[in-house]
Formats: sequence, structure tokens, C-alpha cells
Amino acid sequence: MQNVSSQQHFILNGFAELGDLRPVLFVPFLLMFIVALLANSLLVYVVVSQRSLHQPMSILIAGMACVELCLPVFFVPNMLLSFLFDWKGISLIGCLVQMHFIHFFGAFQTTFLVWMALDRYFAICTPLHYQELMALQRFLKFIVPLVVRNMLLISLFVSLAGKLSFCRNVMNHCFCEHMALVELACGSTAINNLAGLMAIFLIPVFDFFVIAASYIAIFSSVLRSSSSGVKALHTCITHIMVLTFSLTLALIAFLSYRVKSGLPEAVRVFFSTMYLLFPSCFNPIIYGIRTTEIRQHILNTLTHWKHFVQVLPYH
Repeated sequence: MQNVSSQQHFILNGFAELGDLRPVLFVPFLLMFIVALLANSLLVYVVVSQRSLHQPMSILIAGMACVELCLPVFFVPNMLLSFLFDWKGISLIGCLVQMHFIHFFGAFQTTFLVWMALDRYFAICTPLHYQELMALQRFLKFIVPLVVRNMLLISLFVSLAGKLSFCRNVMNHCFCEHMALVELACGSTAINNLAGLMAIFLIPVFDFFVIAASYIAIFSSVLRSSSSGVKALHTCITHIMVLTFSLTLALIAFLSYRVKSGLPEAVRVFFSTMYLLFPSCFNPIIYGIRTTEIRQHILNTLTHWKHFVQVLPYH
């Protein structure tokens, strides 16, 4: 028999431990939100507008920037309103919709790193066949399965969460994260925990092993051919930095719900927020700085805009 939720409205009470100091969080999160929107928008604009950047790696970087641009939109505005005006309510349907989009776009943070690692693998280990392997028709066989995987796994645990019966409605979080909602349910949630663990191991953990295997092959190739070593290391170290930060924050957030520890609730909420927002703020900056061609076009674009703004008042 299908469960009917006893609670249809929830209170998002993240960082409640801060009490009257909670509104202070509005400023840092607003600044991070603005940085994420501006930096990712600029990166997407530069890649799309410059024909010389219409190369596989640059297109993948722009794709990740689109993910990082969309992701904060689904939870940061609600957080800011909650901090400033104490608006904490959300309906069950709204909660499930928010959960789906947050986890769906969040899953692509590591999936894009897989595609970038494959691009580097083809470029460094099979340079003569790079253009052939990275042609859209060929590369779709790496894109489509991971997109389908993300859609199916996220839809699975969100739909299972929607069938639960809830005895409580106060969620110690700033947005509708899967396990934060499941914790409020009555009765057994074993199937929900299993679905969540499946998503963890089949998305970020699986992606990590694919990326690790790619870089092991890349570094093995570099050791055998020292001539391309410096370029390969410079290219790959950016992805390693991003992966390390993203995966560390994500695993701390995911496992904090399942491993009993003395981690304060506010710290857990902070890590859960940062594993989504941190990459959105810093990935475009990292890629913009470390990718020479993109950095040069960004500087040219900013210089052009600065000149336009300076000339505008005289017309």
C-alpha cells in the first residue's frame, strides 16, 4: 500500500545554532552567489563567442560552467531569503523538485571531470587519433551512458523519498538534501539509504576511479615520453585540484549522515552547502587562470568592456 505523507510542509532550519547571528550569513553567501553567477557567465560567454575556443576541452569547460551557473540558482536564493527574512517554509512538492535539480546538477560536477579526463587521455596517450576519438559521434558513447546514469539514479532516490510518510517537518538544513529529508520519515528508510548509497558509489565514487585510471595512464605515458611531460602535468594538475576539493567536500557531506560522529550540525550543514557552492565559485576562476587560451580571451573581453564603459558617458 502506498504511504501518504502526514507532513506536506517543511521548515528549513539550517544554522539554527547561530540564533540571532544567523542573518550575518547573508553577506558571505550573497558574495559567493554573485561570484558564481558572474564568473561562470563570463566563462560561458568567452568560450561561446570566440571561435578559436570551439575545441573539445574548452567546450567541456563551458559545459561545466553552465552546470555551475545553474546549480546555485536552485538553492542559494532560498537560503538568502531565509537568512534575511527568516522565510524557512517549503512544500513537499517544492522540496522534492529542489532536491531533484540540486542532486541532478551536482552529479554533473564530477561527470564533467570524467569527460575532461578522457579528453586529456586521448590528447596525451593517443595524440594521432585525438580528433577522431573526440568527434561528437564517437564521444557520444562516453556522454550518453553517464547522462542516463545520472538521470536514473537521481530520479530513483527522489521518487522513493516522495513516497515516505513523515512524522517531523523541521529539517536541519538550508535546502532539501536527500538524507536531510529522509531523516524526518516514520518507519524504515532502509531502501532510501540503499538508493542514496547506490547514487554515491555509482556517481562520484565511480567517476573518481575512472578519473584516477585516466591519470595513471596519462602519467605512465608521460614517464615514457618526457618531451610532453611538462605540458601534460600543467594540463592535468588543474583537474586534480578541482577533483580533490570537490570530492573531499562531497564525501564529508554524504557520509556525515551515515557515520555517527561528533560533527556539529552547523558544520555538517556547512559542508553540505560548500560541496555545491564552492566549485561553482572557484572552478571558473581556476580554469580561467590556468587555461592559457581562455585566460587571454577573458582578459581581452574585460579590457574591451572596460573601454566601452569608459567611452559610454561621452556619447
